[in-house]
Amino acid sequence: MTLTILLLGLGVGVLVGLLGIGGGVVLVPALAYLLRMDQHLAQGTSLFILLPPIGLGALREYWKQRQVDLRAGILCALGMLLGAFAGSFVALPMPSRNLKGLFGCFLVLAAILLWRELPPENEEGDRAHG
Repeated sequence: MTLTILLLGLGVGVLVGLLGIGGGVVLVPALAYLLRMDQHLAQGTSLFILLPPIGLGALREYWKQRQVDLRAGILCALGMLLGAFAGSFVALPMPSRNLKGLFGCFLVLAAILLWRELPPENEEGDRAHG
């Protein structure tokens, strides 16, 4: 079990650095399905896991490449702090089954938005940098 958890952390860490994803997209489903955690426990554990190391290593590299908007980051972090606090008051009394369904709907919506066709100018720009 310990090795599984360590490997899970390693895999999520790679995805954080590579794609900027982690808790919501990878860690919560992995905790719920691989470790058989209740949805509430998976979400709370994900918050605990991500709080200290939320990409500090990756942030360091992005910072060195001047790819961080400090003002936007601070303002968004403040909004996330307040929003997460409010969201926890909604999620905690909710039955796990409903919370898991809401979480799944969010992931499906995110996937649809990511798969939408990009405008032609973005496709050319992506090729020029790839």
